[in-house]
Amino acid sequence: MNDHYKHENKNHNLVFDASLLRNQPDIPQHFIWPYDERPCNDDPQELAVPLIDLNAFLSEDPHALSETPRIVHEACKKHGFFIVINHGIDLGLIQKAHEHMECFFGMTLSEKQKAQRKVGEHCGYASSFTGRFSSKLPWKETLSFRYLASDGDKGSLNCVEEYFLNVLGNEFGDSGKVYQEYCEAMCKLSLGIMELLGMSLGVGRQHFKEFFRGNDSIMRLNYYPPCQRPDLTLGTGPHCDPTSLTILHQDQVGGLQVFVDGKWHSLCPNHGALVVNIGDTFMALSNGIYKSCLHRAVVNSTAVRKSLAFFLCPNKDKLVAPPSKLLNAKTASRRTYPDFTWPTLLEFTQRHYRADMKTLDAFTKWLQEQHRKKQDDA
Repeated sequence: MNDHYKHENKNHNLVFDASLLRNQPDIPQHFIWPYDERPCNDDPQELAVPLIDLNAFLSEDPHALSETPRIVHEACKKHGFFIVINHGIDLGLIQKAHEHMECFFGMTLSEKQKAQRKVGEHCGYASSFTGRFSSKLPWKETLSFRYLASDGDKGSLNCVEEYFLNVLGNEFGDSGKVYQEYCEAMCKLSLGIMELLGMSLGVGRQHFKEFFRGNDSIMRLNYYPPCQRPDLTLGTGPHCDPTSLTILHQDQVGGLQVFVDGKWHSLCPNHGALVVNIGDTFMALSNGIYKSCLHRAVVNSTAVRKSLAFFLCPNKDKLVAPPSKLLNAKTASRRTYPDFTWPTLLEFTQRHYRADMKTLDAFTKWLQEQHRKKQDDA
Protein backbone atom coordinates (compact mmCIF):
# COMPACT_ATOMS: atom_id res chain seq x y z
CA MET A 1 0.00 0.00 0.00
CA ASN A 2 1.15 3.55 -0.64
CA ASP A 3 1.57 6.33 1.93
CA HIS A 4 -2.10 7.30 1.65
CA TYR A 5 -3.03 4.04 3.34
CA LYS A 6 -0.76 4.60 6.35
CA HIS A 7 -2.96 5.97 9.10
CA GLU A 8 -0.99 4.87 12.13
CA ASN A 9 0.73 7.79 13.80
CA LYS A 10 3.83 6.90 15.79
CA ASN A 11 4.38 10.47 17.00
CA HIS A 12 2.00 10.18 19.92
CA ASN A 13 3.50 13.20 21.69
CA LEU A 14 2.94 15.57 18.78
CA VAL A 15 0.35 18.22 19.63
CA PHE A 16 -0.88 21.10 17.50
CA ASP A 17 -1.34 24.02 19.86
CA ALA A 18 -1.23 27.19 17.78
CA SER A 19 -0.94 29.40 20.87
CA LEU A 20 2.45 27.79 21.55
CA LEU A 21 3.64 27.09 18.01
CA ARG A 22 3.22 30.67 16.83
CA ASN A 23 5.90 31.78 19.33
CA GLN A 24 8.49 29.46 17.81
CA PRO A 25 10.77 30.77 15.03
CA ASP A 26 10.28 27.63 12.95
CA ILE A 27 7.44 25.21 12.44
CA PRO A 28 7.89 21.50 13.25
CA GLN A 29 8.99 19.19 10.44
CA HIS A 30 5.66 17.34 10.52
CA PHE A 31 3.92 20.44 9.12
CA ILE A 32 6.39 21.03 6.26
CA TRP A 33 5.05 19.81 2.93
CA PRO A 34 7.15 18.49 0.02
CA TYR A 35 8.61 21.21 -2.14
CA ASP A 36 6.41 20.44 -5.16
CA GLU A 37 3.23 20.62 -3.05
CA ARG A 38 3.93 23.89 -1.25
CA PRO A 39 1.96 27.02 -2.11
CA CYS A 40 3.51 29.19 -4.78
CA ASN A 41 4.63 32.69 -3.80
CA ASP A 42 2.93 34.12 -6.89
CA ASP A 43 -0.70 35.10 -6.51
CA PRO A 44 -2.75 32.51 -8.38
CA GLN A 45 -5.21 33.64 -11.01
CA GLU A 46 -8.82 33.73 -9.82
CA LEU A 47 -10.98 30.88 -11.13
CA ALA A 48 -13.90 31.96 -13.30
CA VAL A 49 -16.79 30.38 -11.40
CA PRO A 50 -20.39 31.09 -12.45
CA LEU A 51 -22.65 33.03 -10.09
CA ILE A 52 -25.95 31.17 -9.80
CA ASP A 53 -29.05 33.10 -8.74
CA LEU A 54 -30.76 30.25 -6.92
CA ASN A 55 -33.88 32.21 -6.06
CA ALA A 56 -34.52 32.98 -9.72
CA PHE A 57 -34.25 29.27 -10.54
CA LEU A 58 -36.41 28.04 -7.66
CA SER A 59 -39.06 30.70 -8.33
CA GLU A 60 -39.23 29.32 -11.89
CA ASP A 61 -38.14 32.42 -13.71
CA PRO A 62 -38.32 31.29 -17.37
CA HIS A 63 -34.86 32.55 -18.30
CA ALA A 64 -33.29 31.01 -15.18
CA LEU A 65 -35.03 27.68 -15.80
CA SER A 66 -33.51 27.44 -19.26
CA GLU A 67 -30.06 28.98 -18.71
CA THR A 68 -29.07 28.07 -15.14
CA PRO A 69 -29.03 24.26 -15.62
CA ARG A 70 -26.89 24.69 -18.73
CA ILE A 71 -24.38 26.93 -16.94
CA VAL A 72 -24.16 24.56 -13.96
CA HIS A 73 -23.75 21.57 -16.29
CA GLU A 74 -20.75 23.16 -17.99
CA ALA A 75 -19.11 24.13 -14.67
CA CYS A 76 -19.65 20.72 -13.08
CA LYS A 77 -18.30 18.87 -16.11
CA LYS A 78 -15.18 21.06 -16.15
CA HIS A 79 -14.27 21.55 -12.49
CA GLY A 80 -17.23 20.93 -10.17
CA PHE A 81 -17.50 24.41 -8.61
CA PHE A 82 -20.08 27.17 -8.74
CA ILE A 83 -21.22 30.00 -6.45
CA VAL A 84 -24.81 30.59 -5.33
CA ILE A 85 -26.25 34.02 -4.58
CA ASN A 86 -29.78 34.92 -3.46
CA HIS A 87 -29.70 31.61 -1.62
CA GLY A 88 -32.13 32.63 1.13
CA ILE A 89 -29.76 32.00 4.05
CA ASP A 90 -29.95 34.78 6.65
CA LEU A 91 -26.59 36.58 6.68
CA GLY A 92 -27.14 37.22 10.38
CA LEU A 93 -27.21 33.47 10.96
CA ILE A 94 -23.96 33.05 9.03
CA GLN A 95 -22.40 35.80 11.15
CA LYS A 96 -23.53 34.09 14.36
CA ALA A 97 -22.03 30.81 13.15
CA HIS A 98 -18.67 32.51 12.66
CA GLU A 99 -18.86 34.20 16.06
CA HIS A 100 -19.54 30.92 17.84
CA MET A 101 -16.51 29.45 16.10
CA GLU A 102 -14.43 32.07 17.88
CA CYS A 103 -15.93 30.99 21.21
CA PHE A 104 -14.94 27.38 20.71
CA PHE A 105 -11.53 27.73 19.09
CA GLY A 106 -10.60 30.54 21.47
CA MET A 107 -10.60 28.10 24.39
CA THR A 108 -7.47 26.40 25.71
CA LEU A 109 -6.42 23.17 24.04
CA SER A 110 -7.42 21.10 27.06
CA GLU A 111 -10.95 22.57 26.97
CA LYS A 112 -11.32 21.90 23.25
CA GLN A 113 -10.12 18.35 23.77
CA LYS A 114 -13.33 17.58 25.67
CA ALA A 115 -14.70 17.04 22.16
CA GLN A 116 -11.61 15.15 20.97
CA ARG A 117 -12.18 13.16 17.82
CA LYS A 118 -11.43 9.46 18.24
CA VAL A 119 -9.30 7.62 15.69
CA GLY A 120 -11.51 6.12 13.00
CA GLU A 121 -14.40 8.49 13.70
CA HIS A 122 -15.37 11.55 11.67
CA CYS A 123 -16.94 13.74 14.36
CA GLY A 124 -15.29 15.73 17.11
CA TYR A 125 -12.38 18.13 17.58
CA ALA A 126 -9.19 17.57 15.60
CA SER A 127 -6.02 19.60 16.03
CA SER A 128 -4.21 19.14 12.72
CA PHE A 129 -5.21 15.43 12.64
CA THR A 130 -2.13 14.58 14.70
CA GLY A 131 -3.91 11.45 15.90
CA ARG A 132 -4.13 10.08 12.36
CA PHE A 133 -1.07 11.22 10.45
CA SER A 134 2.59 11.94 11.14
CA SER A 135 3.61 13.89 8.02
CA LYS A 136 2.20 16.62 5.78
CA LEU A 137 0.01 17.78 8.65
CA PRO A 138 -2.48 20.58 7.90
CA TRP A 139 -2.10 23.86 9.77
CA LYS A 140 -5.63 23.95 11.15
CA GLU A 141 -8.13 22.92 13.80
CA THR A 142 -11.57 21.54 13.06
CA LEU A 143 -14.78 20.66 14.86
CA SER A 144 -17.06 18.25 13.00
CA PHE A 145 -20.49 17.02 13.99
CA ARG A 146 -23.36 15.05 12.51
CA TYR A 147 -26.57 16.51 11.14
CA LEU A 148 -29.45 14.10 10.63
CA ALA A 149 -32.46 15.28 8.64
CA SER A 150 -35.85 13.65 9.08
CA ASP A 151 -37.15 11.69 6.14
CA GLY A 152 -40.41 13.59 5.94
CA ASP A 153 -42.00 16.97 6.59
CA LYS A 154 -41.65 17.05 10.38
CA GLY A 155 -38.42 18.98 10.38
CA SER A 156 -34.98 17.78 11.46
CA LEU A 157 -33.88 15.93 14.56
CA ASN A 158 -32.05 17.99 17.17
CA CYS A 159 -28.83 15.97 17.06
CA VAL A 160 -26.62 19.06 16.60
CA GLU A 161 -27.99 20.83 19.64
CA GLU A 162 -27.76 17.63 21.66
CA TYR A 163 -24.15 17.12 20.59
CA PHE A 164 -23.05 20.49 21.95
CA LEU A 165 -24.91 19.97 25.22
CA ASN A 166 -23.69 16.41 25.75
CA VAL A 167 -20.08 16.92 24.70
CA LEU A 168 -19.30 20.54 25.64
CA GLY A 169 -21.86 21.29 28.34
CA ASN A 170 -24.65 23.75 29.03
CA GLU A 171 -22.42 26.76 28.40
CA PHE A 172 -22.43 25.77 24.71
CA GLY A 173 -26.19 25.44 24.51
CA ASP A 174 -26.49 28.64 22.45
CA SER A 175 -23.81 27.37 20.05
CA GLY A 176 -25.78 24.17 19.62
CA LYS A 177 -28.93 26.12 18.76
CA VAL A 178 -27.08 28.29 16.23
CA TYR A 179 -25.50 25.33 14.45
CA GLN A 180 -28.74 23.34 14.53
CA GLU A 181 -30.44 26.24 12.77
CA TYR A 182 -27.52 26.65 10.37
CA CYS A 183 -27.56 22.96 9.41
CA GLU A 184 -31.31 23.03 8.86
CA ALA A 185 -30.88 26.02 6.55
CA MET A 186 -28.05 24.25 4.71
CA CYS A 187 -30.17 21.11 4.34
CA LYS A 188 -33.02 23.08 2.76
CA LEU A 189 -30.58 24.86 0.48
CA SER A 190 -28.95 21.55 -0.50
CA LEU A 191 -32.26 20.10 -1.62
CA GLY A 192 -32.87 23.18 -3.77
CA ILE A 193 -29.44 22.76 -5.35
CA MET A 194 -30.27 19.10 -5.96
CA GLU A 195 -33.30 20.23 -7.99
CA LEU A 196 -30.92 22.28 -10.11
CA LEU A 197 -28.41 19.44 -10.49
CA GLY A 198 -31.19 17.05 -11.45
CA MET A 199 -32.34 19.35 -14.23
CA SER A 200 -28.76 19.98 -15.35
CA LEU A 201 -28.22 16.23 -15.78
CA GLY A 202 -31.55 15.70 -17.47
CA VAL A 203 -33.08 13.43 -14.81
CA GLY A 204 -35.70 15.88 -13.56
CA ARG A 205 -35.94 18.18 -10.56
CA GLN A 206 -37.14 15.59 -8.06
CA HIS A 207 -34.76 12.63 -8.47
CA PHE A 208 -31.77 13.81 -6.42
CA LYS A 209 -33.92 15.94 -4.14
CA GLU A 210 -35.82 12.82 -3.06
CA PHE A 211 -32.60 10.81 -2.81
CA PHE A 212 -31.13 13.26 -0.28
CA ARG A 213 -34.32 14.16 1.59
CA GLY A 214 -33.42 12.10 4.68
CA ASN A 215 -29.72 12.97 4.53
CA ASP A 216 -27.17 12.04 7.19
CA SER A 217 -24.72 14.89 6.75
CA ILE A 218 -21.63 16.46 8.34
CA MET A 219 -21.01 20.02 9.49
CA ARG A 220 -17.41 21.14 9.93
CA LEU A 221 -15.97 24.31 11.43
CA ASN A 222 -12.51 25.08 10.03
CA TYR A 223 -10.11 27.32 11.93
CA TYR A 224 -6.76 28.22 10.37
CA PRO A 225 -4.42 30.07 12.79
CA PRO A 226 -1.68 32.36 11.48
CA CYS A 227 1.54 30.54 10.59
CA GLN A 228 5.03 32.02 10.74
CA ARG A 229 6.05 30.09 7.58
CA PRO A 230 2.97 29.86 5.35
CA ASP A 231 5.24 29.15 2.40
CA LEU A 232 6.14 25.73 3.86
CA THR A 233 2.78 24.35 4.88
CA LEU A 234 -0.90 24.10 3.94
CA GLY A 235 -4.10 24.68 5.86
CA THR A 236 -5.75 21.81 4.01
CA GLY A 237 -3.86 19.56 1.63
CA PRO A 238 -4.93 18.85 -1.96
CA HIS A 239 -8.00 16.62 -1.99
CA CYS A 240 -11.43 15.99 -3.44
CA ASP A 241 -14.29 15.85 -0.97
CA PRO A 242 -15.51 12.24 -0.59
CA THR A 243 -18.99 13.51 0.32
CA SER A 244 -21.79 14.39 -2.14
CA LEU A 245 -21.98 18.18 -2.08
CA THR A 246 -20.11 20.85 -0.13
CA ILE A 247 -21.59 24.23 0.70
CA LEU A 248 -18.89 26.54 2.02
CA HIS A 249 -18.91 30.01 3.49
CA GLN A 250 -15.42 31.45 3.89
CA ASP A 251 -14.63 34.63 5.75
CA GLN A 252 -12.97 37.60 4.06
CA VAL A 253 -9.39 36.42 4.65
CA GLY A 254 -9.27 34.08 1.66
CA GLY A 255 -7.20 30.97 1.06
CA LEU A 256 -9.31 28.51 -0.95
CA GLN A 257 -7.60 27.33 -4.13
CA VAL A 258 -8.80 25.04 -6.92
CA PHE A 259 -6.68 23.02 -9.37
CA VAL A 260 -7.96 23.49 -12.92
CA ASP A 261 -6.18 23.20 -16.28
CA GLY A 262 -2.92 22.14 -14.67
CA LYS A 263 -2.53 25.00 -12.21
CA TRP A 264 -3.89 26.41 -8.96
CA HIS A 265 -6.51 29.16 -9.01
CA SER A 266 -7.91 31.18 -6.11
CA LEU A 267 -11.57 31.39 -5.16
CA CYS A 268 -11.86 34.82 -3.60
CA PRO A 269 -14.35 35.39 -0.75
CA ASN A 270 -17.77 36.84 -1.45
CA HIS A 271 -19.45 37.74 1.84
CA GLY A 272 -23.03 37.19 0.71
CA ALA A 273 -22.37 34.14 -1.48
CA LEU A 274 -21.80 30.44 -0.85
CA VAL A 275 -19.30 28.24 -2.66
CA VAL A 276 -20.71 24.91 -3.86
CA ASN A 277 -18.65 22.00 -5.09
CA ILE A 278 -19.31 18.46 -6.22
CA GLY A 279 -17.94 15.61 -4.08
CA ASP A 280 -16.88 12.08 -4.96
CA THR A 281 -20.21 10.54 -3.96
CA PHE A 282 -22.15 12.77 -6.34
CA MET A 283 -19.55 12.16 -9.04
CA ALA A 284 -20.47 8.48 -8.69
CA LEU A 285 -24.19 9.36 -8.75
CA SER A 286 -23.64 11.20 -12.02
CA ASN A 287 -21.73 8.21 -13.42
CA GLY A 288 -18.61 10.35 -13.66
CA ILE A 289 -20.20 13.09 -15.76
CA TYR A 290 -19.67 15.69 -13.02
CA LYS A 291 -16.24 16.19 -11.49
CA SER A 292 -15.15 16.23 -7.89
CA CYS A 293 -12.48 18.89 -8.15
CA LEU A 294 -9.06 18.98 -6.49
CA HIS A 295 -8.79 21.86 -4.03
CA ARG A 296 -6.76 23.02 -1.01
CA ALA A 297 -6.49 25.85 1.52
CA VAL A 298 -3.43 28.02 2.14
CA VAL A 299 -2.64 29.93 5.33
CA ASN A 300 -0.99 33.28 6.04
CA SER A 301 1.25 34.82 8.69
CA THR A 302 -1.04 37.57 9.99
CA ALA A 303 -4.71 36.61 10.21
CA VAL A 304 -6.94 33.77 11.37
CA ARG A 305 -9.04 32.28 8.57
CA LYS A 306 -12.40 30.62 9.26
CA SER A 307 -14.83 28.69 7.10
CA LEU A 308 -18.12 26.85 7.56
CA ALA A 309 -18.47 23.66 5.54
CA PHE A 310 -21.70 21.68 5.24
CA PHE A 311 -21.14 18.28 3.63
CA LEU A 312 -24.33 16.78 2.22
CA CYS A 313 -24.32 12.97 2.48
CA PRO A 314 -26.98 10.35 1.71
CA ASN A 315 -28.81 8.42 4.36
CA LYS A 316 -26.71 5.42 5.38
CA ASP A 317 -29.13 2.93 3.80
CA LYS A 318 -29.26 4.61 0.38
CA LEU A 319 -27.48 2.80 -2.44
CA VAL A 320 -25.24 5.17 -4.40
CA ALA A 321 -26.01 4.34 -8.03
CA PRO A 322 -26.65 6.64 -11.01
CA PRO A 323 -30.22 6.97 -12.33
CA SER A 324 -31.04 4.82 -15.34
CA LYS A 325 -31.38 7.91 -17.56
CA LEU A 326 -27.62 8.43 -17.26
CA LEU A 327 -26.83 4.89 -18.41
CA ASN A 328 -28.15 4.92 -21.96
CA ALA A 329 -25.92 4.62 -25.00
CA LYS A 330 -25.94 8.35 -25.67
CA THR A 331 -24.45 9.47 -22.36
CA ALA A 332 -22.68 6.48 -20.86
CA SER A 333 -22.61 2.94 -22.20
CA ARG A 334 -21.50 1.36 -18.90
CA ARG A 335 -21.07 2.04 -15.22
CA THR A 336 -18.07 4.09 -14.17
CA TYR A 337 -18.20 3.15 -10.47
CA PRO A 338 -19.73 0.21 -8.58
CA ASP A 339 -22.70 0.54 -6.24
CA PHE A 340 -21.82 1.46 -2.65
CA THR A 341 -23.26 3.06 0.46
CA TRP A 342 -21.95 6.29 1.94
CA PRO A 343 -20.90 4.71 5.30
CA THR A 344 -18.62 2.32 3.40
CA LEU A 345 -16.82 5.17 1.62
CA LEU A 346 -16.67 7.15 4.86
CA GLU A 347 -15.08 4.23 6.70
CA PHE A 348 -12.58 3.83 3.85
CA THR A 349 -11.44 7.46 4.20
CA GLN A 350 -11.31 7.31 8.00
CA ARG A 351 -9.53 3.97 8.44
CA HIS A 352 -7.79 3.02 5.21
CA TYR A 353 -7.01 6.00 2.98
CA ARG A 354 -6.02 9.65 3.28
CA ALA A 355 -8.39 11.54 0.99
CA ASP A 356 -6.73 13.01 -2.09
CA MET A 357 -7.57 13.52 -5.77
CA LYS A 358 -7.82 9.77 -6.43
CA THR A 359 -9.98 8.68 -3.50
CA LEU A 360 -12.88 7.37 -5.57
CA ASP A 361 -10.60 5.35 -7.86
CA ALA A 362 -8.76 3.89 -4.85
CA PHE A 363 -12.08 3.13 -3.17
CA THR A 364 -13.33 1.34 -6.30
CA LYS A 365 -10.24 -0.89 -6.32
CA TRP A 366 -10.64 -1.54 -2.60
CA LEU A 367 -14.29 -2.55 -3.07
CA GLN A 368 -13.30 -4.91 -5.85
CA GLU A 369 -10.61 -6.44 -3.62
CA GLN A 370 -13.12 -6.95 -0.82
CA HIS A 371 -15.53 -8.59 -3.25
CA ARG A 372 -12.82 -10.97 -4.51
CA LYS A 373 -11.86 -11.90 -0.95
CA LYS A 374 -15.47 -12.76 -0.14
CA GLN A 375 -15.67 -14.93 -3.24
CA ASP A 376 -12.42 -16.69 -2.33
CA ASP A 377 -13.66 -17.31 1.20
CA ALA A 378 -17.02 -18.63 0.03
